[in-house]
Amino acid sequence: MSEESAIKFPCEFPIKMMGRDTPEFRAIARGLVEHHVGPVAEEAIYVNLSAKGNFVSITVTVTATSQQQLDDIYRDASAHDDVLMAL
Repeated sequence: MSEESAIKFPCEFPIKMMGRDTPEFRAIARGLVEHHVGPVAEEAIYVNLSAKGNFVSITVTVTATSQQQLDDIYRDASAHDDVLMAL
């Protein structure tokens, strides 16, 4: 039985990952998304530092083409040791 998505594709979809604020994490977060959607423009990436600057949330807005694509991105992000949380 196939599960229908409540999301209508294609659509703009924000993917948020949180981790320690390092240049490596920023590259990892972008790379995890680009692996599934191709190159992402700088304008599609929003970075927000924590109050003390130790952590960062990175939101990458992509044109999602399917629920499977989103599931794959979240699966890879959640499995990565440097990603503390993926939303």
